[in-house]
Amino acid sequence: MSQNSVSVLLVEDEEAIREMVNFSLTRAGFSVTEAADASVAQSLIGQQLPDIVLLDWMLPGISGIDLARRWRQDGRTQHVPIIMLTARGEEEDKLRGFDIGVDDYITKPFSTQELIARMKAILRRHSKPDADTVLVARSLKLDTVGHRVSVDGDSLTLGPTEYRLLQFFMSHPERVFTRSQLLDQVWGDDVYIEERTVDVHIRRLRKLLEPYACAKFVQTVRGAGYRFSQQV
Repeated sequence: MSQNSVSVLLVEDEEAIREMVNFSLTRAGFSVTEAADASVAQSLIGQQLPDIVLLDWMLPGISGIDLARRWRQDGRTQHVPIIMLTARGEEEDKLRGFDIGVDDYITKPFSTQELIARMKAILRRHSKPDADTVLVARSLKLDTVGHRVSVDGDSLTLGPTEYRLLQFFMSHPERVFTRSQLLDQVWGDDVYIEERTVDVHIRRLRKLLEPYACAKFVQTVRGAGYRFSQQV
């Protein structure tokens, strides 16, 4: 995917920041559409899905975090990459954002060069070709083309990060991966995320798999990391 074909939805209520980011992204070859609040953003994404969303946390009316949660619960927008832009730099806030499924988090003030680097990393990750069409672990199936997960035919809804984690695990069964390796493989080696974030998403993935008796496939290896195994 070339940069000049990448569409960006920029959702930010501060006009000065919108102008700065739009100018830098347009100069770098991106196609940018702006929204100053959640209602406009919802209307725009309803007309056409962007390749990536830059979403401010503190929006008037519906907050960015609530808007991201709504999009992650909608099958149409579920896998659109989202980078949260915010002045909230506390770890608890970051974990809250990652927990609902945002792909990355950048704290204001930020450099547009860093923002573009993170955007490129996420876009590369989302454009990686899938080696196998369907991955199977007993009753658990993951369709890499349709981005669907099912257990005994029942559809299972995962957030984008949990989906990528599960796909990576199912593609590499019985191998132990450290948190650092999972960050490199699932998030990308040039994305700045703390290793603790891995644990948050592992817990979330297990919680989603628990009702189907599949959480036990995602195993903790004490002192080493995690592995995916059907030998339980």
